[in-house]
Amino acid sequence: MTEFVRKRVANAKNDILSGLTVALALVPEAVAFAFVAGVDPLVGLYAAFMIGLITSIFGGRPGMISGATGALAVVMVSLVAEGNALGAPGEQLGLYYLFATVILMGGIQMLAGVFKLGKFVRLIPHPVMMGFVNGLAIVIFLSQLGMFKEFKNGTKEFMQGADLFLMIGLVGLTMLIMWGLPKLKATAKLPEALIAILVVSSIVILANLDVATVGSFIKDGGGEGLKGGLPKFQTAIFDKIPFTWETLRFIGPYAIILAAIGLIESLMTLNLIDELTETRGNSNRECLAQGGANIITGLFGGMGGCAMIGQSIINIKSGGRTRLSGIVAAVTLLMFILFASGLIEQVPIAALVGVMFMVVIGTFAWSSFRILNKIPLTDAIVLISVSLLTVFFDLAVAVIAGVIMSALAFSWENAKRIRARKHVKDNGTKVYEIWGPLFFGSIQAFNSKFDVVNDPENVEIDFMESRVSDHSALEAIFNLVGKYEEAGKKVRVKHLSEECQELMIKASPRLESVIQHDVDDPRYHVMAEVLK
Repeated sequence: MTEFVRKRVANAKNDILSGLTVALALVPEAVAFAFVAGVDPLVGLYAAFMIGLITSIFGGRPGMISGATGALAVVMVSLVAEGNALGAPGEQLGLYYLFATVILMGGIQMLAGVFKLGKFVRLIPHPVMMGFVNGLAIVIFLSQLGMFKEFKNGTKEFMQGADLFLMIGLVGLTMLIMWGLPKLKATAKLPEALIAILVVSSIVILANLDVATVGSFIKDGGGEGLKGGLPKFQTAIFDKIPFTWETLRFIGPYAIILAAIGLIESLMTLNLIDELTETRGNSNRECLAQGGANIITGLFGGMGGCAMIGQSIINIKSGGRTRLSGIVAAVTLLMFILFASGLIEQVPIAALVGVMFMVVIGTFAWSSFRILNKIPLTDAIVLISVSLLTVFFDLAVAVIAGVIMSALAFSWENAKRIRARKHVKDNGTKVYEIWGPLFFGSIQAFNSKFDVVNDPENVEIDFMESRVSDHSALEAIFNLVGKYEEAGKKVRVKHLSEECQELMIKASPRLESVIQHDVDDPRYHVMAEVLK
């Protein structure tokens, strides 16, 4: 117990400092995603605070940061717009429909945790994970390019001339500080991202440079500033939103999509943090925490959210390892809203963009270029496809498509591995020794191995080196036996697992005489998850 406490106390400094760094990086991200969704900046900031705090305390992955995310915001924008159109003229109900959707989304996520669906993230192949990481790094990079725009003549245009060079210079200085500080190997080091933000902010403030800041970013987007109070319970949800079947039909599809995207992004970020820290999180617990956090967030005026890969990596790279880092980030964000909005609004956007660019460099799996010509072609196609789909569509579409592509490629490859060694015993019995997996994909190749018409009167099929994997395989064996019997020939089936034998006899009791029971029959199970 003493050793446990000592380790936690020893890392407390890193957790607190990394939490402060993450809080600074959360501000423009939450504000930007709120603008994307078409809601007030405080709705995004409240979501970042509440979801970050709840998942840090109750989630399944210490050190992972959650909050308002762009992947969810791009879905919410149409929800808010359609919700506004449902109200009376001049009545903006989109925000309240958003809150109701977030509550339903949280309930769906909690059900996923209750039914332990989080374990299915283990079915995501490594090429899909690499494609997800690369695609998300590209998305983060592209999202930061929007920060190089400024308002001119009522529209946003890319900076030019001195403004552009100043922005690039400050971004480059931030990245240089973050790159160079670790090489100094200081004994009592602070997180490089925090130092870079403080240094660049000091230069901008002391030199009175005319650059975009968090405050100007909010005002340009139509917001009034960061200043706000504590989140309040949204009784207006129950007053303004009719709880009818029509409402459920409207928000239901959005809630399902948001829940799926949120869980996929959270669980894949959890896997990534597991790899970085060489520890293991609890995916089902994370589903419950994410769901509960979204329910609370919807009730108290937040836009909902999930795990944030960029901020999570900032936290891990800055030394955050325990739940304390996420708690500090969330509480500090609330302190910014309540007491320090004026100071935070002076932080230059360039410093935060520089930090995110370093996150992009650290996130992208550069090794994927080196291994592309060394891995199977199907894996390379999956990796590239998932990266592109993440950029052009969204994470859920990319991951689902990647898993389907990998599953089809796996099935195709295994379907070609079915073999049959043939020989004739001294007594004239022809033996087929089956080798390879027998499942729905290999049935056609399996059937082609047999010559029912020309085979002798006695035939023996040996499955010692084959695995009968599904119901389709059992049906193929059943039909093959039937063909031999119709031809007036005797067939014996050897070395089927006990479960295969039981299922075949149950389907047709007459097959009991065909199955040869051996002491060395396989012990595996067919469709174990379905039959339990």
